[in-house]
Amino acid sequence: MSYEAVFFDLDDTLYSYPECNEAGKAAAWEAANDRGYDLSRAAFDDLYMEGRREVKRELAGTASAHERFLYFKRALEIHTGTHRSRDALALGDAYWETYVEEMELFEGVRETLAELQAAGVDVAIVSNLTTRIQMEKIDALGIEEHVDLVLTSEETGREKPASDMFTLPLAKLDRRPSETVMVGDDVEADVEGGNAVGLTTVLFNETADDETGHCRPDHQIDAFAEVLEVVL
Repeated sequence: MSYEAVFFDLDDTLYSYPECNEAGKAAAWEAANDRGYDLSRAAFDDLYMEGRREVKRELAGTASAHERFLYFKRALEIHTGTHRSRDALALGDAYWETYVEEMELFEGVRETLAELQAAGVDVAIVSNLTTRIQMEKIDALGIEEHVDLVLTSEETGREKPASDMFTLPLAKLDRRPSETVMVGDDVEADVEGGNAVGLTTVLFNETADDETGHCRPDHQIDAFAEVLEVVL
């Protein structure tokens, strides 16, 4: 059958996340040392991870749990015993500026989105993160013209696999679950969440293992352009 809408995850679905994250952390480490912290890369990474763990523990299930400015703020508080707002901002800016510069679309993404659009299919990006940086990524990737709707977990107050992340874009686009495909890399967030709402699910560039054995995508693809074989 053909479909009327496709929801795409963003990170690790339209581009590869690990290289961008690594480049961003390296830039933040350099920024820290430029500001006099004199930390080895290993010490910086340990401090970053400690800040990250605290933020995720306290804000689990919210968009803010992914916020790098919070990670750096908390890391510097752990290291210095006080807030260092200007330094945390500098590290966060260095991270995201370098991260965005490093991004490259997976092969076939732009062409696939354009073909979906030309066929009259609604294209939405449905993502667990804060709105500003996700919009910045979309702009930097050059896909704005091929996207009809962007929805982040910051807007809903809940993260995938919560049903709100799927039902709200369905309502905004006036589409039924049976008319819609969800494409993502995460078995729990994208496949389990989409299946629960009744979407047809497609797993691409898998980054999470299905430990329960209960959650299976309707389709699994190895190349992004194979989305077209499912949708059209």
